[in-house]
Amino acid sequence: MIFVCAGSFDPVTNGHIDIIERASILCDKLIVVVLKNSVKIPTFTLDDRLDLLRRVLGHLPNVEIDHYAGLLVDYMKLKKARVIVKGLRAVSDYEYEMQMAHINKTQYPEVETLFMTASINYSYLSSSFVKELARNGGNIDFFVPSIIKDLILGKLKDTGGN
Repeated sequence: MIFVCAGSFDPVTNGHIDIIERASILCDKLIVVVLKNSVKIPTFTLDDRLDLLRRVLGHLPNVEIDHYAGLLVDYMKLKKARVIVKGLRAVSDYEYEMQMAHINKTQYPEVETLFMTASINYSYLSSSFVKELARNGGNIDFFVPSIIKDLILGKLKDTGGN
């Protein structure tokens, strides 16, 4: 069975990786797809985000990295995928993701949404938090893999943090 884990991954964090690694053992193939979010203006380019994901997920043989600029349910149909994986950090995540799951079900009745709770170590972690911490000289060692830390810090320095 094909699962899909979608997000903006701007940038990918240890919280994302935790959910992806745990989900990957539940399926034959897990597609991690970078979706274009019309509400968010990303800090990292699409190519940057795809590169970061490839670097940190290369050890997972059944994980594929992709991107898409449309509705997630349309992508699911295109890939013949049936399960959306969503990580939940807090009750506020659940409320939003439950609404999205219901909307997705109206558009693609065959789809199911699998909610996975964040590891306690990452229950407060977000990409926005990582960017804010990095922009202000904080230590992001615990929040992102060491193999991409310098790339993230360099990008935030090169763009003036925007």
